Amino acid sequence: MELKQLAQRGGFAIDENTGDRMISALEDMLDALEARWSELEKLGKAPPLSTTSTAQWVSQHTVQTASDDRGLLTQLQNARTELPQYIDAIREAKRRYSDTESGTQSTLDGFKPGLTDS
Repeated sequence: MELKQLAQRGGFAIDENTGDRMISALEDMLDALEARWSELEKLGKAPPLSTTSTAQWVSQHTVQTASDDRGLLTQLQNARTELPQYIDAIREAKRRYSDTESGTQSTLDGFKPGLTDS
């Protein structure tokens, strides 16, 4: 996944508080998808309509538009797959931020003030 690789390379970093809030929001989205997934999957099934040609066309069209490349069900499945990867990337970005902050603090601690009494 590109986002996690970007975080690993230091392409972005996120402070602890912001990262935790982002992760919480993504986990809430993932939980909502999981809780409703059996209902959402019904979008991929033809709705029971009459046996007329028009009704059958509408039924099939409904399934196709929900399940094609840009369909709602397709996009929700992609989100369900990708959200955990985003969460991992944010965790990595938090580690990067912490490492960078620790390194900066160590560097700053290494400077001794050159004050003289005059």
